[in-house]
Amino acid sequence: MTPAEHLKQLVAIDSTSTLSNAPMIELLEQKLRAKGLRTSRHAYVDAKGVQKQNLVARAGPDGDPQLALVGHTDCVPYDASWKEALILTPKDGKLYARGACDTKGFIACALHAVESTDLGSLRAPLAMIFTADEEVGCIGAKELADAKPFQVKYAIVGEPTQLQPVRANKGYCLGEIEIRGKEGHSAYPEKGASAIRAAGRVLAALDGLDGELRALPDPAFAPPFTTLNVGLISGGKAKNIIPGSCKLTLEWRPVPSQDARLVVKRVLDILKQVCSAEPGLDYTFDPGRLDLGFATVPTSEIVKFVEREVNQKPGTVAFGTEGPQLTDLGAEVVVFGPGDIRVAHQTGEFVPEADLAECTRVLQKAVKQFCG
Repeated sequence: MTPAEHLKQLVAIDSTSTLSNAPMIELLEQKLRAKGLRTSRHAYVDAKGVQKQNLVARAGPDGDPQLALVGHTDCVPYDASWKEALILTPKDGKLYARGACDTKGFIACALHAVESTDLGSLRAPLAMIFTADEEVGCIGAKELADAKPFQVKYAIVGEPTQLQPVRANKGYCLGEIEIRGKEGHSAYPEKGASAIRAAGRVLAALDGLDGELRALPDPAFAPPFTTLNVGLISGGKAKNIIPGSCKLTLEWRPVPSQDARLVVKRVLDILKQVCSAEPGLDYTFDPGRLDLGFATVPTSEIVKFVEREVNQKPGTVAFGTEGPQLTDLGAEVVVFGPGDIRVAHQTGEFVPEADLAECTRVLQKAVKQFCG
């Protein structure tokens, strides 16, 4: 089958992260076993009680994989008005469907690359790894990294990079702040303590923290520093009640060279300073997600290989990938794939047909280079 034919079958399966990815895994396992790969499933139950599965398929000699091709099976939701979301639709050299770009296009290329390879001639172990729940926190990849069923030497992690080799990505961290005050009648502010006004002082102090982080640059990235964002804020009960609670959701994306807990420490210092300055104030801060980034040296053999094949210098990205989890499995990682991340996660997502052909060629060559 061609990459486009594989992709047509893959996008027909609704693999939104809220659903079980078992139908996708069934299809992939069927295809890979037909080619003679040895498969194993690594199942877990997500926080909402839905069973999810990671699939590992191996070819070549036994032992730890010399090369792993990695793709995530889940997608973000699609708008109900996009009637063709699960139907691969070609137009002007582009293939439209949910997941066509992120990342079923890469998976289709990997399938064709392996199908067109004489696996009996492989001298080193090859693995194909297909994960669950990347879009909601790389949960499947984390499950696999925690289990450590093997060590990987090199990994190509599929993401829409416009066929540019990506050797590093920032981390992703998320924390929930609650400032608690003392409610009272708004006509008598001295009788209470406003959580919202205290939150305002916290926001002003976060501007200062932003300046501190900008002074700790990593020029490999754009922007070249750890970014902060307060994306959600809520508080108060009524216009004439001194607010007793205000909640903020803080996101930060640390550069790989920086400890993710640096921001945690600074935020705790800010909260302590603000809330100790006025009686009746208190706070909690729950940094529930502290995902580190990864950075592969530019001279890594896998990075240099992709760089030579596509004639593009390696870059970095500010968004998260499964690169850190493959790094935890011992791999030198390059993120690479067809399509543009800027058209993913929206109605009308597409992947250029030419990108599929080029990505397939590079993956075929990689299998021969590192395993054949």
